[in-house]
Amino acid sequence: MEKLVEKASILMEALPYITEFRGKTFVIKYGGNAMVNEELKAAFAQDILMLKYLGINPVIVHGGGPQIGSYLKRMGLESKFVGGLRVTDKETMDVVEMVLGGLVNKSIVQLINQYAGGHIKAVGLTGKDGGLIRAKKLDAEEYFKKMDGFRPTELIDLGHVGEVEYVDPSILKHLDTVNYIPVIAPIGFDQYGNAYNINADFVASAVAGALKAEKAIFLTDIEGVKDQEGKLISTITVDEANKLIEEGIIHGGMIPKVKACIDALEQGVKKTHILDGRIPHCVLLEIFTREGVGTVIKN
Repeated sequence: MEKLVEKASILMEALPYITEFRGKTFVIKYGGNAMVNEELKAAFAQDILMLKYLGINPVIVHGGGPQIGSYLKRMGLESKFVGGLRVTDKETMDVVEMVLGGLVNKSIVQLINQYAGGHIKAVGLTGKDGGLIRAKKLDAEEYFKKMDGFRPTELIDLGHVGEVEYVDPSILKHLDTVNYIPVIAPIGFDQYGNAYNINADFVASAVAGALKAEKAIFLTDIEGVKDQEGKLISTITVDEANKLIEEGIIHGGMIPKVKACIDALEQGVKKTHILDGRIPHCVLLEIFTREGVGTVIKN
């Protein structure tokens, strides 16, 4: 009986959050170990469906760097990186589009649909669908300056590495009205039809901004943002986050995620979250419990 009462108390704890967020949009960047481990994949799909059934509108943006690297290796193509960005020539871009827009995207769609079983379904998109993501070639110098002043030792054309010029959310709004969950591959296209490989964190940020989402949530393979002593910071402001970047406490691969959070907030997103995707059901735990399991970045 005590266990049953405990379950009821957990449900009651979630009630205010369900009431607050019903009808709101959450953009969730899906990546890291949560995309590889079978238990975590199942938990993620269940979390997304739970949000939808509770009246929240989830929009997923996914990564896929390791999968791209694996296919390039199988095809005898070298993976070269500059400052964490994959150098993407035309041949590599063809593989990126095939893997991200095809294999990875459709596997996530299938995973969600496998657990859905009802009138809710997932649908896969790239930037080309409905003119969703207009992109342009990344200004590498400006990007590296933004990422804590990294300077490559040699000037290299990154090729088809892009950045978001703008997002047209029309198709996403329509899909919500007919109970579909959008799953977006981070591939954008310019006015001439050229494809660009874009950092999925910044695609998620731009999509969240275009939708004026309630939350932008980023799944990672670490606990969240940590202080100088290595302790998890549960809540941090934009000014505090920028200071930690300047001091080198936030560094490496965490910088783009924090910068993506800040960009989302500047575009009108109310709160951003960096979560440890290695924890099963981390999305539900962060949103529907008082303690949470990651870092909230807010204005």
